[in-house]
Amino acid sequence: MRNNMFRRLPVEQATGQLYGGRHRLRVAYRTRDLIVLGLGVMIGSGIFKIAGVQAATTAGPAVIVSFVIAGVVCLLAALFYAELASVVPVAGSAYSYSYVAFGELWAWVVGWALLLELLLAASVVARAWSVFAAQALGDFAVPVPSWLADLVGQPKGFDVFALGILLLLVAVLATGSRLGLRTLWFMVLAKVAVIGLVIGVGLTFFDPGNLSPFVPTARPAADGSGQTVLDAVLGAATGSTPRVFGIWGVLAAAPAIAFAYIGFDLIATAAEETRDAPRSIPRGIIVSLVTAVVLYLGVAVAMVGMVSYDRLDPSGPVLATAFDAAGAGAMGKVIDVGAVLGLTTVILVVLIALTRVVFSMSRDGLLPRGLAETRRYGVPFRAAWVSGAAAIVMSQTIDVLTLEQLVVIGTLFAFLFVPAGVLALRRDRPDLHRPFRVPLAPLTATLAIGAVGWLMLNLKVQTWAYFLVWMAVGVLIYLVYGRRKSQLRRLLTEKANRRTAAAAAGRPSAGGPGARAGGLPPGVAPYPADRVAPGRSQTGVHPRPPDTAPRPTVPYSAPPPPQNPYLSQPYGPRTPDTGPQQQPPADPYAPRTSPHQTGGYPRPEPGGSRGRHRRDDETQQPPYPDEHDPW
Repeated sequence: MRNNMFRRLPVEQATGQLYGGRHRLRVAYRTRDLIVLGLGVMIGSGIFKIAGVQAATTAGPAVIVSFVIAGVVCLLAALFYAELASVVPVAGSAYSYSYVAFGELWAWVVGWALLLELLLAASVVARAWSVFAAQALGDFAVPVPSWLADLVGQPKGFDVFALGILLLLVAVLATGSRLGLRTLWFMVLAKVAVIGLVIGVGLTFFDPGNLSPFVPTARPAADGSGQTVLDAVLGAATGSTPRVFGIWGVLAAAPAIAFAYIGFDLIATAAEETRDAPRSIPRGIIVSLVTAVVLYLGVAVAMVGMVSYDRLDPSGPVLATAFDAAGAGAMGKVIDVGAVLGLTTVILVVLIALTRVVFSMSRDGLLPRGLAETRRYGVPFRAAWVSGAAAIVMSQTIDVLTLEQLVVIGTLFAFLFVPAGVLALRRDRPDLHRPFRVPLAPLTATLAIGAVGWLMLNLKVQTWAYFLVWMAVGVLIYLVYGRRKSQLRRLLTEKANRRTAAAAAGRPSAGGPGARAGGLPPGVAPYPADRVAPGRSQTGVHPRPPDTAPRPTVPYSAPPPPQNPYLSQPYGPRTPDTGPQQQPPADPYAPRTSPHQTGGYPRPEPGGSRGRHRRDDETQQPPYPDEHDPW
C-alpha cells in the first residue's frame, strides 16, 4: 500500500481492527430508532413553509411534481448510502466510505464538506428555532420582558433562545445517547401527530380550482433572487435570463426542496451504535426517506389546494396564512407547536451526526486525537462539547440565515462520492459481503451522479464561491496537520521501518530470495548468527535423524495406550476376559458442574470470543479496546 495522501483505509481495518478496535461507541439504536432519527432531521419547520414559498415564487401548483423529483433524486442517493453502510458500518458516513474507496485526501475533502454542512445546519436551525419560538410565544399571548424582547427571535446578532437551545441539546448529547434518544422519540411522535392533523384539516378545505393552472406560464425571475450557476452558463451560451414557473420553474424548485429531504444520510453516522447495523441502517435510511416524502407531499397538496398560489405570501408564515384564508385560524397555534418541536429534533439529530463525524475524523488522526475520547457510557463527550461550541460561536457571530444554501452544497458534494464509492468497491473488492445491493449499479450510479450534479448547478454562484473558499482552507489544514498526524500513515511507516530493520539485520523478507535456503520453509527467516545458542541451528530447523532402530513389536491384542491431553493418566490397556474394561472419561468440553471433575473446562458458548462484542445483547456492551488484550 502506498504511504502517500491517497492511501486507502482497508475495509477490514475500518470495521474493527485498527487502533485496537473501532467499536467504542455504545450500542443504542434499533431499526425503529433509526427511522425516528431520520424523521427527526428531515421533518422540521420547512414542512410548513417550503411548499408555499416554492409554489408562490417558482413552480405554482406544480410544486407537487417538484417534490416528487427531489424525492426520486434523494432516493437514488439513499440506495447507495444503504449499500455502503451495509459494507462499512462505521461512524463517519460518506467520510469513512471515501477513506475506504478513494483514499485519505478525498476522505478529508468529503469530511470537511460534511463539517460545513452540519456546523452550518445546527447554527441555521437554531436561529430559525428562536424565530419560531418567539412567534409561538406571541401567538399564545405569553408576555416577554422588555429587556429580553430585543434578544430573542433575531435573524442575526446575539440571541438568547438560539444560545439556550444549543447549550441544552449539547448537554443532553454529552451525558448519554439514551437520554437523547428518549427525548427524540417523544418529540418526533408529537410533531408527526401535528403534521397529520394539519394534512387532515387542510384537505377538508381542498378546492380543485386552486390547482388551475397547474403549470403557470413562464416569466422572468424577480430581481435580487440570485443567479444560479446553470443560469450563468445558459446566459453566457444563449443570452437568456433566469425564468420561473413553467417547466423550467418546476425543475428549478427541486434543488430547494431537496434541502428539506437532506438528513437521511445522517442515519449512517450512527452505524457503530446500531444493532445489526449492516441490515438496520439500509432499512432505516429507506423507510425514513419514503415516509418523509409522503408527509411533505401531503402538506404540499393540502396547502396549494386550500389557497391559490398567487395569494400566498412567501415572506410570512405561509401555511398559517393559508389556514386563515380558509377560515381555520386556530390551526396557526398548532403549526407553531409543530414548528418548534420539528426544529428541536433537527438540531438534536444534526448535533448527533456532527459529533460522530468529528469523532471518526479524530480517531483517524486527521483532527486532534483527544476529540475521540469516550466516557464510560461510550459517548464522545469531547467531540460533543467542541462541536457544540463551534456551532454556538457560528450562530452568534455570523448571519447564518443568508448562508442556508451552503448546507445544501456541502451535502450534495458528499452525495457525489457515495455512488462512485459503490462502483469503486465493487471493482476493487468484489469479495466483500453486501447485505444490501443497489440494483443495476452502473446505470443507477450514473443517474444518481448526474442528478446530484444537476441539483448543484441550480445553486447560486455566490454559494459556489463560498464553498470553494471553505474547501481551499480545508485542503490547507490537511497539508499542514492531517497529512502528518494520520494514524494510517503512522501504521504504514512503522510497518516499513520493521521491514527495513529486518533487511539490515540480514533476514530476507518472506518469500524473497533466500527464503528457502538451509531447508527453511517459505516465509521463515534464519536467526542472526550472534543470537544463536551454542549447539543450535542458525535456521532453527533441526532435521530428524534417520530412524534406523528396530521397532518393538507389540501384540495386536494390546495396542499402545492412547494419550488424552486433558487427563494426567492415559487410558488403561485392554484386558479382555479379566474383568470390566476401564471406561474412557467424559468429553472434556462437555458442560460440568465443576471443572475439577476430570481436569477439563466448560465448552465456550456459541458466538465466539467468549461473549465479547455481543452486539445482539443490548445490556452487554463491548469493552473498551486494550492493546494488551489477546482477543
